[in-house]
Amino acid sequence: MTAVVAVGLCTVDLVQRVAKLPVPGEKVQSASVELSAGGPAANAAVAVAALGGSARLSTVLGSHPLAQLASRDLAVCGVEVTDVLPYRVAPPAVSAVSVRESDGERTVVSHNAAGVAAVADVDLTGAGVLLLDGHHPELALRAARSARERGIPVVLDAGSWKPVLTELLSCVDVCACSAGFRSPAELTNPVVIRTAGPDPVTWRAGAASGEVEVPPTEVRDTVGAGDVWHGAAALAVARLGRVPTAADLPDLIEFANRAAAVRIGHEGARSWVVPMRQLA
Repeated sequence: MTAVVAVGLCTVDLVQRVAKLPVPGEKVQSASVELSAGGPAANAAVAVAALGGSARLSTVLGSHPLAQLASRDLAVCGVEVTDVLPYRVAPPAVSAVSVRESDGERTVVSHNAAGVAAVADVDLTGAGVLLLDGHHPELALRAARSARERGIPVVLDAGSWKPVLTELLSCVDVCACSAGFRSPAELTNPVVIRTAGPDPVTWRAGAASGEVEVPPTEVRDTVGAGDVWHGAAALAVARLGRVPTAADLPDLIEFANRAAAVRIGHEGARSWVVPMRQLA
């Protein structure tokens, strides 16, 4: 089976559902608490596995008990994890997430990968696509260069501008970002896709461009929805076996939109995994 190799951040997410998001100085009681693996690359890998794809994740976890929790969660979800710093004793990145029950809106506080230097070669054997989130910069750059040498399409989840993107973007075939993403220079990648929440997803491939409507969905939980979208898009590229063309993009984006819709329609960290399998 052709693999999606994701390289980037894995966090431990502490997710609490609340009636209202707290303001500074306020204490609120949550309705529920969950602990699971999170982070853009990890969430995308879980989505790939749920959609019937082969998902491999290269990241930093370490030997801390919280890292073991994340590793077990990903294994249950069908994600093969390569920890490039397995003997690191410090805790992994932790995200504190509050989700408003009424509309699924959330706040996130996370240390991400700040201060963690990860340099290693990523195994791309059997990879149909490389998905990067820009975290762990040296790891991402080495993987992207290797993918280019092997002719493996590179997809970037450009969540926010990071210094590494100055160099990394030149190796990216599909740059997928939000409408709010700001780059110092015009994006010149072969394919550029912009998501905009419930608004249509726009795309450009060379001189061609277009947009794809987002299916109307009752929003229950937005945590990781963008990551799921990127995982589904990367899987669609892997199944193509090449960089998508303008003719491919409407169907590819529609597939990713439907996957994200399943995610936001279900409350909780893993409640969407089984329903997602219906799209495989």
